[in-house]
Amino acid sequence: MYITIIAFNNMHGAKPLKIDSIVKLVKDPDNHYDSEAIACEMRHFGQIGYVANSTKTVVKGCMSAGRLYDKINDIYFARIQFITGSTAIARVLSSDEYINEVENPESDVHYLCDNPSKVDVDFIKKHF
Repeated sequence: MYITIIAFNNMHGAKPLKIDSIVKLVKDPDNHYDSEAIACEMRHFGQIGYVANSTKTVVKGCMSAGRLYDKINDIYFARIQFITGSTAIARVLSSDEYINEVENPESDVHYLCDNPSKVDVDFIKKHF
């Protein structure tokens, strides 16, 4: 499952976006503009943008934030696959991929989440 990440042009732009980087997806239900907003964070940079949720910004073949919202936990992860300008396409980690990341002590998952073992992997398995 692929998503489009719209990076902030006024903060970091495309600078933090690197292929194979792990991105933390955080539901943002208090967002004033979009009740299904999902923020994107990266190690060393913090919040870099949002999962696209508009027909004008979602790259064809990718899932919008609204379609992804009920399929992930409040916090989950994706891996950047492609980058163009200040936009990236990331693949949401499967439950098995997530478990592999948790088992790797060098993974950015450990730096982006206080307790990665608390993520409900069974919930993810139901939706992927």
